[in-house]
Amino acid sequence: MIVEFYKLEDGTKPAGIFIKSIEDNKLKAKVIRSTKLLEEFGTSLSEPDSKMLEDGIFELRSIQGKDIARCLYFFTVGDKAIVTNGLIKKTEKTPRSAIALAKKYRSDYERRIKDGRY
Repeated sequence: MIVEFYKLEDGTKPAGIFIKSIEDNKLKAKVIRSTKLLEEFGTSLSEPDSKMLEDGIFELRSIQGKDIARCLYFFTVGDKAIVTNGLIKKTEKTPRSAIALAKKYRSDYERRIKDGRY
């Protein structure tokens, strides 16, 4: 499985910025490990490492102490996963805004791929 970070039109990678912003080095390492697991296991990666949220949006889960990091992603044609955004989870459920942002990024990705501009 190929794992890529979604990039905005200006080249910025929101998930990459999120990972770099994680101050706890152990948690950051676990987030990176989760992306490696996604590369290795692809669509067969399941709980506790990955969970389907809704409408083809999944989350990678990384836990260190009381902190829980989530990276949202989706699958595309061609055995590829696109990691869109991430957050440090503060509540039981993943915030609707984070899921909506992942869906927005997926729509943008698909539109730009179709137009040959990604």
